[in-house]
Amino acid sequence: MYRPDVPRSGIGYDVHRFAAGRRCILGGVDIPFDRGLMGHSDADVVLHAIADALLGAAALGDIGRHFPPDDPQWAAMDSRVIVARSVELLAEIGMEPVHVDVTIVAEAPKIGPHIAAMQAAIGACLGLPAETIGVKATTNERMGFVGREEGIAAIAVATIVAIRDTAS
Repeated sequence: MYRPDVPRSGIGYDVHRFAAGRRCILGGVDIPFDRGLMGHSDADVVLHAIADALLGAAALGDIGRHFPPDDPQWAAMDSRVIVARSVELLAEIGMEPVHVDVTIVAEAPKIGPHIAAMQAAIGACLGLPAETIGVKATTNERMGFVGREEGIAAIAVATIVAIRDTAS
């Protein structure tokens, strides 16, 4: 039986390859680095994983369904728009995010110095305080495409709940 009072969780995963001549944007933050990430949008792997986690928690599909990569209207889009629209889709079914946790898997660039800025930027996209946003980073121990510094991956978990009536 469906229980709208029970929190729901979703998992998101995304990966993008490095590309010369592009900005490296992670978690809504422009990271100084000699390469950026290739993608139809700004290729913010962190925000894409978060959007997928939000949509998955609400059983609304994935970002490919809502923002098809072959649709020119989404070309070079700021991924904060993808997350904001995902939050709007949740609201349309009476849900809202309450927590997000993301792990960035990258050999480079160094993520640690940018975590607080990412928490603030992600929180702003979601309408949540930065302290409800977990951001962590790890390497892939030099294994696989991430280990060879060919790209970056991100895994996110989002928790959503029924929209609370604040009038009470």
